[in-house]
Amino acid sequence: MLVLMLLISLLISSGDRTSPRVRSFTWQDKQVGAEDISFSLNFSRPMDHASVETSLKIDPPLPGKFSWSGRRMAYTLNAPAPYGSDYSVRLEGARDQSIKKEPGRPIQPFVGQFHSRDRAFVYIGVEGEEKGRLVLYNLTHNQKNILTPKDLVVSDFKPYPEGDRILFSAADWVSQRPGVFDQQIYSVTTGIHSQSPGKEAAKPEFAGRMNLVLDSQDYQNMKFDLSADGQVIAVQRVKRNNPAEFGVWILRPNAKPQPLQNQPGGDFVITPDSASLAIAQGEGIAILPLTPAAQPLDFLPKFGKVLSFSDDGQAASMVKFNTDYTRSLFLVTNQGVQKELLKTNGSILNALFDPQKQTLYCLLTKLVESEQYQEQPYLAAIDLKTSKVGSLWALPNQRDIQMSLSPDGLALLFDQVVTTGSLPTPENLTTSDGQAIATSNLWLLPLTPSPSTSKDNPPPAQQAEQLPLPGFHPYWLP
Repeated sequence: MLVLMLLISLLISSGDRTSPRVRSFTWQDKQVGAEDISFSLNFSRPMDHASVETSLKIDPPLPGKFSWSGRRMAYTLNAPAPYGSDYSVRLEGARDQSIKKEPGRPIQPFVGQFHSRDRAFVYIGVEGEEKGRLVLYNLTHNQKNILTPKDLVVSDFKPYPEGDRILFSAADWVSQRPGVFDQQIYSVTTGIHSQSPGKEAAKPEFAGRMNLVLDSQDYQNMKFDLSADGQVIAVQRVKRNNPAEFGVWILRPNAKPQPLQNQPGGDFVITPDSASLAIAQGEGIAILPLTPAAQPLDFLPKFGKVLSFSDDGQAASMVKFNTDYTRSLFLVTNQGVQKELLKTNGSILNALFDPQKQTLYCLLTKLVESEQYQEQPYLAAIDLKTSKVGSLWALPNQRDIQMSLSPDGLALLFDQVVTTGSLPTPENLTTSDGQAIATSNLWLLPLTPSPSTSKDNPPPAQQAEQLPLPGFHPYWLP
């Protein structure tokens, strides 16, 4: 017993001789998206913070900031991880905290791996077997997949937050005529298997599996929107036997559709918190709870349209229609700021926030002096701190242009529709203003400078690239 007690005393006096190690890495073998902005490492022992921060290596590099809570280190990215890349996290040479003056023990070398989501987008095809159908194109793997059947003509769509499904409205070719509104709302699987951090991995599903979400038997389905969490669908509906009965309906999982039962309005969008609806009513924008017959939460009287919200819901881009027939683009925040960014005699068609809320990418038009009224569309970037407007790309003379900003903020997609100039027939796809589409091209505009540039060698102007994909209405997957 004396010998055993002596050995225990020696062990206690000598301390723990095991090397520190990483117990867990929250992004290990996960697929991260734009909403995933931080990961954490949990250690077996209290660590020397400075040694960990200087020894941690991410390849390719992802700038960010460190924070600590006991044995847990969190790393928050400055910007979303660029999509379509594999990443490694290495930690070697870091040391634990030392009680005595001698250096702490070195950590067991650690290597973690994760990857970002594929660069993929969806569009509506215009030629051949793709005509009128949803098409998924994966830029990362150069793969294309038609999602919807050939007997349906897709009119609009929104992706679910995990990119595993698409919500869309469509009608058959017989009902695809001017003045006929027979769109039903469906969902279709994309074949994408999500492995997001902190979420249970979804069961893999094949692409193209459809589900009817809302029929059009008693009501015509018009505009719709999908909430950021994918749990709420808002649909503008008109009763077939009583056109005076119209308004917004709310659909939730495993529940019957409910009318919002509030004052009817015009264009609308669900707010990023998935709890409210911003809708044009009268001479302003009303913020309505997504509960039937509820009183408005707020009313912004001088604005006529909401273009977009930032991802965190703290800012919005809105349009004011001025009495002198001009239009103003405003930045509106939840802190009460209403800042005019530009004023134009043309049109303000769209405006999208970059993930860091530093830039607003806009689709604008300017009047062209000629014998006939013409508007020249162009893409522009507005610095939200300085309000400086920079032109990115001139577009063809057409108003019906759709643009989409990639979730990592590194590229813009837009379309170039060519119309026939004649009245549409039942065989034609049409633009939002009813013109028959002959064909359409998709363009990709990078938003980052070349890696070889420097302060002494400024980057050249970015060039848009025409993609070999005839289609329109492109939309990046989240």
